[in-house]
Amino acid sequence: MAAFPISSNFEGDFVMQLIPVDTEDTMDQVAEKCAYHSIGRRVVAQPDKVLRVRMHQTNENYPRDMKVSEAGWRPTETLDIIFADS
Repeated sequence: MAAFPISSNFEGDFVMQLIPVDTEDTMDQVAEKCAYHSIGRRVVAQPDKVLRVRMHQTNENYPRDMKVSEAGWRPTETLDIIFADS
């Protein structure tokens, strides 16, 4: 378990944010930590959707149960957090 910084590019938010996550966090936990800083502040919640994580400017979402330590990211990697159908 170690702190790991990522840059969150949250769908619908105009602010990119540096978010501390843990190397043992799953992608669902990463999305939740990013959502905390965007939803209800500059982004409207979409309760009928699930949050997904993917590398910035790609179309392939990471598996929801994948851990940060398994993703091969570098510190401050930019990630897109998007709303997707469940």
